[in-house]
Amino acid sequence: MTQHAHHHGAHHHHDAHHHGHDDSELADTLDLDAKVFGPYLDELIAWVQGHAPRAPRTVADMGAGTGAGSLALARRFATAEIVAIDRSDVMLDRLRSAAREQGLADRVRVAQADLDAAWPAIGAVDVVWAASSLHHVADPGRVLRDILAALNPGGLLAVVEMDTLPGFLPDDLGMGRPGLETRCHQAAAQAGWNAHPDWGPHLERAGFEPAGQRSFTIKPGTAAEGAVPPGAARYAQAMLGRFRTALQDRLAADDLDTLDRLLAGDSPDGLLNRRDLVIRGSRTVWAARKPAA
Repeated sequence: MTQHAHHHGAHHHHDAHHHGHDDSELADTLDLDAKVFGPYLDELIAWVQGHAPRAPRTVADMGAGTGAGSLALARRFATAEIVAIDRSDVMLDRLRSAAREQGLADRVRVAQADLDAAWPAIGAVDVVWAASSLHHVADPGRVLRDILAALNPGGLLAVVEMDTLPGFLPDDLGMGRPGLETRCHQAAAQAGWNAHPDWGPHLERAGFEPAGQRSFTIKPGTAAEGAVPPGAARYAQAMLGRFRTALQDRLAADDLDTLDRLLAGDSPDGLLNRRDLVIRGSRTVWAARKPAA
């Protein structure tokens, strides 16, 4: 993961705040992101653990979405209480269900909050995890100062962002012009999707001490090799469907036609029937500490 207080990847949540009827669709996308990118999430959290206080008591997931991050944090920090923060009832309901299914309900509590209004009154925390969520708040500087105030001395904040939106298509699809997905990503970037800065200077301005920064790149595999995880075709369908709906004014007519063919569920050219899908993506994590004194 997408994650969120506002989302992805999505995980989560990639282009706009989620509200009302959009929540269920976005929650589905976040769940697919967790299926496809879960192993890399575990690797990333293991790296964060190396910078975190030993045996943290409380870990907060800022913009928790459907809970992929919260539950991975619960597994990694086995003695900590996880506080999952999100403003969406739909997201938090899914998160509660997932926690019950995984036997983690007694260690995960939820806090419904709009981070644009205020940081929730959840008490002091030792680790804050903010995946694909910080770039969506209206005033990141204020939220960072709120997080600093909430952390115990020596506590850690981990900010995670997708470097680019996830990629699934080969350059040449055997139909349409090569480079369709590249053009979709360019149009999404022009529309401001997944726009975020280098958080390092922002963290320092808020009063944090840098602890580390690292990028995690997904090693691509293809469906033909059996290396594409379950859910990848459906995730690709969700992402390309969002491109088709939200970016139609920014894409050429022939590219829209190709997207329609890819999105047709019963077409041999459709995403669900292709064997040439790949998984591409990378995420960067910034780790920073509250000064110990």
